[in-house]
Amino acid sequence: MIRKTSAGDTSELEWFKSSYSDSSNSNECVEVAASPSSVHVRDSKNPPGPRLTLAFAPTVWAQFLPYAAKT
Repeated sequence: MIRKTSAGDTSELEWFKSSYSDSSNSNECVEVAASPSSVHVRDSKNPPGPRLTLAFAPTVWAQFLPYAAKT
């Protein structure tokens, strides 16, 4: 995965999306930002918009990634 930071993001979090994101189908992409204690998720089509209210613990995120890679 190659990190691509979001242009114009002014928050303290560094948001990125996977280089595997298909630019021809931008409706299926999310961005993530990791901090030492949590992983945040938002819709890449609406960066200033809402993000998931609950951040994920890094261990939970690590367990989710193999599942997501299969789909």
